[in-house]
This record gives sequence, C-alpha cells and structure tokens, in this order.
Amino acid sequence: MAAKAAKTPKKKGFTGNTVELVVTIAVAVGLALLIQAFLVKPYKIPSGSMIPTLEIGQRILVNRLNTSPGLYDIVVFHPPDGADGDTPVCGDSKQGPEAANFNQVNQIVAQPCDKPTATESAQTFVKRVVGLPGDHLLITDGHVYRNGVQEKGSYVQPCSVPTDCNFKESITVPTGDYYMMGDNRGESDDSRYWGPVPQKWIIGVAFATYWPIDRIGIF
Repeated sequence: MAAKAAKTPKKKGFTGNTVELVVTIAVAVGLALLIQAFLVKPYKIPSGSMIPTLEIGQRILVNRLNTSPGLYDIVVFHPPDGADGDTPVCGDSKQGPEAANFNQVNQIVAQPCDKPTATESAQTFVKRVVGLPGDHLLITDGHVYRNGVQEKGSYVQPCSVPTDCNFKESITVPTGDYYMMGDNRGESDDSRYWGPVPQKWIIGVAFATYWPIDRIGIF
C-alpha cells in the first residue's frame, strides 16, 4: 500500500501575517502598560533637588509594589497640595521657613512643617525618606537628627543658606506619614516646607537608575 504524501503546510498570506503582527504588538503594549501600572515604572528627574545622588534628566526605575519605604529609601510620591507652587504651603501657617516666627538674628526657624495640607497634589516628587512614622526629628545644618542620632549619609549636599537648614525645635512624624527631604538640602522644596507624606500618597520606591549609561546602577 502506497504511503500518503505529507501535506505541505499552507503559507500565511499577507493578511494573516499582518493580523499576527498587530496582535503581537497589542499584547506587548498591553503587558508594558500593565507592568508600568502595577509593577515597575520609569521616571525622569526634573530638578536638582537630589544632587549629587540624582542629576537633572537622570532616569530611574520605581517598584510600585513597595509603598512602605524604609529609612533613607529614595521614593516617588504625590506631595500635599500646595507643595508644587512658587511658595510651598504648610498645613500649619505658623510652621516652616516662610512662617513669621523666623529669627533674623540667629537665622533659625522655630520648626519645620509637621502638618501637610489635607489634599493630595497631582504632581510627582522624588525625595529621600529621612523620618519614619513616630520618629523625633531635629534638623541642624541640613542634617537630620533622628531620635537623637545624626544621619551619616555621604549623599547630603551642604546648605549654602542657613535659614533652609536650621530649625530650633524638633518635630514628631505623625503615624502613617513619612518625612521626605532632597539630598541637595539647600536647593530642595521638601517636607521642611510642606510637611510629611501620608503612605497612601506614595507611588513606590526607586531601586535602579538606567540612564545615562555612565550612571547605571542599583540603589
């Protein structure tokens, strides 16, 4: 009995190849969007507030699953409403460097802001966590004394303006909030001006930088 000839696979036509390509692209785009929405998202550094750690234009990757940062983590978050204006707004008008209790002689402000405004801004900021919920903080010469212990990070860029870096009184970070400061302490609008950040406003923790090439690395 003669063997049956093997069937030759049909070649896909132009339409079939086009449909397959479109579906492949759609799936890839969908997966990329899902990853950005729920897992990892890239961000571009817009200002010099995190110099020397992050330069303007540098790009970072953020873990969106981690919204409970540790001390000194670099975090992307939504600040309180009023933080992104020309004059940052504290939830308590008697606090922060713009308050009337500024001492012109000693160049010391009574205390940094410890109360954010009630609503969340649509802007995204990148700062470092310098205080966890319940921590007692004192800021002197741009350095944070957390529960009586001075931060030792070499990332701190010294202040050129004493009024941005010296506070007479300490504060306590409210439960559920995190205190954020830029590494460039004299050139950063941060929690000193507009208060701590509620955990629910945290987008995620940065874990790597991927651009420019000479700065690629893991935090």
